[in-house]
Amino acid sequence: MEPIDYTPVSGMDLPRFAGIPTFMRLPHVPITSDHLSEVDIGLIGIPWDSGTTNRPGPRHGPRQLRDLSTMIRAENGATGVRPFEAAKCADLGDVSPNPVDMEDGLNRVQQFLAKAKAANVKPLTAGGDHLCSLPVLRAVAADAPVAMVHFDSHTDLFDSYFGGNKYTHGTPFRRAVEENLLDPKKVVQIGIRGTAYDREDIDFARAAGIRIIRIEEFFQRGIEDVMAEAREIVGTAPCYVSYDIDFVDPTFAPGTGTPEVGGPNSFQAIQVVRELKGLNLIGADLVEVSPPFDMNGMTAWLGASLMFELLCVMTQV
Repeated sequence: MEPIDYTPVSGMDLPRFAGIPTFMRLPHVPITSDHLSEVDIGLIGIPWDSGTTNRPGPRHGPRQLRDLSTMIRAENGATGVRPFEAAKCADLGDVSPNPVDMEDGLNRVQQFLAKAKAANVKPLTAGGDHLCSLPVLRAVAADAPVAMVHFDSHTDLFDSYFGGNKYTHGTPFRRAVEENLLDPKKVVQIGIRGTAYDREDIDFARAAGIRIIRIEEFFQRGIEDVMAEAREIVGTAPCYVSYDIDFVDPTFAPGTGTPEVGGPNSFQAIQVVRELKGLNLIGADLVEVSPPFDMNGMTAWLGASLMFELLCVMTQV
């Protein structure tokens, strides 16, 4: 096989507005490639938002995130981490979605991620709405339930919508607990806020042992203290990270389907990811970036920056 250079294309060599955009200008290694087994961390697009209940658009997220991620450089200026030297990273392409068949769409995501898992590739996925996390977990947690750190303004623990529909972007983690994909006593949800229909999701979390840290507690205690508790809850268990861009205040991330006011700013959004250092991370996602509501692209730029921060902690062992 022809060897692959896993170093991203530098903006010093090719202007960032030129060339074919891949995540962070990494090489494209298709999921069917013989090179897949060389890859340590695979960046994957899931352009699918069939679980959206209000403002659609996250299906366009991966393409916009790729475009904006061309601004990413080789080194984390704050931490000094150089993730592309610490691990072989590649863009594995997109899951081919089925926008008109929910069950087939879920299966397609799971099958794609299962191929990555079989090749020992850690996934860093870009959604798509938050229902995308369920089939990802079905693949990465196929052997045993995992821990999770979840940044969001919503719990996504509801049982059903619209007369019994079990699969929306408000239900993925209820299903994941029921399917024994998550160990609820090792799950922490951070940033929860906004108005509510009722307390069904909160009651489920309390009964299952899920720790919810509302935004009021988050700001009262501070990032360092909150994230120390999150690390304690997870411990050394294999851990998945799910990051909904609506965790961030819509002043800084307006391009999302269900924005909630009163959230962290963009710097605080980055800080919480850096505090994941030391966890046994087996995968992560960044979801709910919706380009139709992101007129200047800054939500996608923040999303791409958060993916880079996630990549940095995923390469630190």
